Amino acid sequence: MKLNKIIITSCWALLVSCYGSGLLALESDSDQPITIDSNTATYDDATATSTYTGDVISIQGSIRVNSDKLVVYFVEGEAEKMVFTGNRAKFKQTPSEGAKDVTGEALTGEYYPKKNLLVLIEEATVWQGNATYSSRLIEYDSKRSVVKAGDKSSDAKRVHVLLKPKQKTDTKKNDDTSSKAADKNLQ
Repeated sequence: MKLNKIIITSCWALLVSCYGSGLLALESDSDQPITIDSNTATYDDATATSTYTGDVISIQGSIRVNSDKLVVYFVEGEAEKMVFTGNRAKFKQTPSEGAKDVTGEALTGEYYPKKNLLVLIEEATVWQGNATYSSRLIEYDSKRSVVKAGDKSSDAKRVHVLLKPKQKTDTKKNDDTSSKAADKNLQ
């Protein structure tokens, strides 16, 4: 019975995403349904989890995550936690209409839809504007577009940040190139 409800909800979400706005503003991301496409899907009623494998694509509003595997943990029928793994799970979000995308990647990602929180773990990198953040652990608040990098429990795990100066000439060409590079990371 629960599986039928999930399938119906997923189909409805797919229809809404197909006919809805192509680019949703950041504020509306958390209000949007989550759609998942994959090669395989399994739902375990006893553990209230669903597992997706093979070229997994998850979308909620302007947030897109590509991974090899996704496990969704449900609490009272709602997605509480989503764990992405693979050969670098990758995400992209448009923080607001007309703004540059925030992109990132890591070996493992945990997304908490109710908290608007994406946690990138192991070999994590986030690109935001002219900045690049790299660390073992990065938290990204998708509602406020805030990046927190580093592991507070240890000074041995350092954060690496690269701040690039804006180009003074031919900025249109450079913006297009960096945008294409970010999009290529998701493929």
